[in-house]
Parts: sequence; structure tokens; C-alpha cells
Amino acid sequence: MKKVMLVFFLSFLASTGMMGQEKKSKNKQVEFKVNGNCEMCKKRIEKAAFSVKGVKSAQWHVDHHDIHLIIDENKCSVEEVQQAIAKAGHDTENFKASNEDYERLHSCCQYERL
Repeated sequence: MKKVMLVFFLSFLASTGMMGQEKKSKNKQVEFKVNGNCEMCKKRIEKAAFSVKGVKSAQWHVDHHDIHLIIDENKCSVEEVQQAIAKAGHDTENFKASNEDYERLHSCCQYERL
């Protein structure tokens, strides 16, 4: 009887563990804020996003300061894209560019930091 209960318990744990995993999307749509000022910023931000393997589409909007991405979650994460953009000198919602990376931006691209 103990073996039956143990098998039942392990089956229950296995099934709840599988239900807790999210299926990763190959075409996940994501958007988040990225600081920048101009068309040169747009090129730099989108280039940084595309440098991450798994980014299928990247469009940064000057008016709203947000980027719209389509990513393959099996190949990359939103955090990896945000880190790449921050490394290019632009602050994102979760990652801030280092002062050195920010200072490398052209003077017209140096946005107001918070």
C-alpha cells in the first residue's frame, strides 16, 4: 500500500511540475521603454536589439520612446535584449547604461537621464 501511495504522490508532483512550466513562444511580442532622442538613436537601439540572436523584429518609436520586439524565447530573453541596448548607451526600464557607454553617445543623442 505504501508503494502505491508513493507512486501516486510522485505522479502528482510530476504533473504539477509540468503544469508550472510556461511554453516558450517563437514569436513573442514585447515592448518596453528605451530612452533616446533622434533617428541616430533609433538606428543604434534597433542595431543593438538585432545583435541578440533570436530577435526577429525591432522597431523603436521616437515619439513614445518604446521599442516593439518579436523574439524567439527559445533563443533569447527580454533581459538580454535590454542589456544589449543598455550597453549601446540607452537606458531601458530594467537596465541603465553605464556612464561610460552614455558618454560615448553623440551630443544630440544624450537624452535626459532620470
